[in-house]
Amino acid sequence: MKFVLGIFPNLDKDSVTSVLSKVILQCHSYGIEPILPEAVAEQYNCQSYSLDDPRTMVSFDAAMSLGGDGTILRTSRFLAALDVPIFGVNLGKLGFLTEIEFSQLNDALAKLSNGNFWTEKRSMLQAEVVNETNNLLVKSHALNDIVLTKGHFSHLARLEIKIAGQKAVVYPADGIIVATATGSTAYSLAAGGPIVYPGIEATVLTPICAHSLEIRPLIIPMNDVVEMRVLPPCNEWYLAVDGLNIKRVNENERIFIRKSEVNTTFLHVLPPNYYETWQNKLRRGD
Repeated sequence: MKFVLGIFPNLDKDSVTSVLSKVILQCHSYGIEPILPEAVAEQYNCQSYSLDDPRTMVSFDAAMSLGGDGTILRTSRFLAALDVPIFGVNLGKLGFLTEIEFSQLNDALAKLSNGNFWTEKRSMLQAEVVNETNNLLVKSHALNDIVLTKGHFSHLARLEIKIAGQKAVVYPADGIIVATATGSTAYSLAAGGPIVYPGIEATVLTPICAHSLEIRPLIIPMNDVVEMRVLPPCNEWYLAVDGLNIKRVNENERIFIRKSEVNTTFLHVLPPNYYETWQNKLRRGD
């Protein structure tokens, strides 16, 4: 039987659309069946899947994203619950999550067709927003981070944070990033947070533009539940999950962040060299 590979291309990138035909030819040359999104499948004479119907993706043996880290985050959003392993081909910039450069794709597909790969599960976070009567308003899962930020107002804002049911800190800040170990190299890093090895079960809390020199990022066990509340006056606050805005938050609402019951499974064809990789990626961002 052929190895079935779902391809998740960022069709807004010229760097992706210009190589898609070559990617499909390479797949066929190794006996791999590429499955494309409905929008372009017919154009490339391939079988299709629907982003609106997860049932069309359950046959995937693995999935490949073509783009940058944002593309692999979107791929995870569709496939984490299906436990389909994913890997990314970097056609963006830094690409902390995308393991393979386009120049390595041919070798990667050869290893894939021979079963010469290994998988790794990455823990995710779950965000729940409830109202004053504890009714659930929204629920979402994050591979990278959950971000609560204020909108277009300039006065001082304060966030109350509880960890494992205990009042931990009040952040006078423009927002807070709650990241997984995987997401520690994303927005959290840019805001001054630490780099955490992705296999560690940890949650990173990084304030955004904290109005106090005493406020520092915090690393906690992932099993500890984080509760967040915006202290009045509350004007305009937004909750984003992996870069996607999911809700405007009011002052009578609380946000609970806990370890998700689902994981993202990454597929690897290269030997693990995380420490060397993140240094090389950071140098590329200079």
